[in-house]
Amino acid sequence: MQVVAINASPRKEGNTHLLLKRVCEHLQAQSIDTEIIHIGAKPVHGCQGCRRCFETRDRNCVIRTDPINDCIGKMLDADGVLLGSPTYFSDVTTEMKALIDRTGYVSLANDNPLAGKVGAAVTAVRRAGAQHALDSMHHLFSVLEMPIATSTYWNIGYGGAPGEAEYDIEGLQAMDNLGNNMAWLMHCVHTGSRHHPFPKSDRTRRLNFIRRDCMP
Repeated sequence: MQVVAINASPRKEGNTHLLLKRVCEHLQAQSIDTEIIHIGAKPVHGCQGCRRCFETRDRNCVIRTDPINDCIGKMLDADGVLLGSPTYFSDVTTEMKALIDRTGYVSLANDNPLAGKVGAAVTAVRRAGAQHALDSMHHLFSVLEMPIATSTYWNIGYGGAPGEAEYDIEGLQAMDNLGNNMAWLMHCVHTGSRHHPFPKSDRTRRLNFIRRDCMP
């Protein structure tokens, strides 16, 4: 089995990378291959809301000038997805937000091939706002029906300058436990799906709250 970890920090080897690496070490110790991909500080486009992915249905976003499609392909091939972002104004970086929006649409446009894969997320923060950033990444997993691996606390590491998160001993403990829990959940999903395939969800019913018969 394999986990793809995506680092959306502009600092390639900053605190977010440190946290991802810590989780990956525990995944590797339980026979799960890992790969960390860095997309921070690269030109990345946000979702245009064009819905062309629902027309092409080729498991790609129509924007092909940045690394997002490569990340989507890696996630589709993997058994687990680990997202990492520093906290910017109580939320994720623009690179991570672009990944979330475009991955979500592409997966939904193609019968949601990410459903059933295990997801986990980590965030680094100097002081406050990390919970919202963590929730933003968890929202992607929730809407795509991906079981979320949890830890003994929120998956947050404290540190401003690169490397400072190394001194957050409780944060590192949470990363260690997250790696172990994610590995356990992946093994459970892998074993259980042989006898109980992931259910096929019904997404045919939609409701818009703006009624056209009430519009001027």
